[in-house]
Amino acid sequence: MKKLSESSVRDWRTEKKKSAIKKQKIDYSDIPPLSDRQLASMRPVGRPPLGVERRQLIAIRLDPTVLRWLKSLAAKREVPYQSLINDLLAGEMKRAS
Repeated sequence: MKKLSESSVRDWRTEKKKSAIKKQKIDYSDIPPLSDRQLASMRPVGRPPLGVERRQLIAIRLDPTVLRWLKSLAAKREVPYQSLINDLLAGEMKRAS
């Protein structure tokens, strides 16, 4: 069997999800409009871009003990562990150059 590229696999999964969802028309008429106060209190959803370039999604395999240590250190610093990994690697990169 031919190995699928990453984008092909992603497309296949997306198409699979689409076919599993029944297309129904949703009736929104019974939902009251939002007030100005509610609209003002809303915030953007999703992650903001950090830095000049967008961060790249990768997969990495770590030893379970290393991952537990990173997650505990991140919890102490109150940051997401992925951000901590990025900060640690960026600091090492600056020291090496």
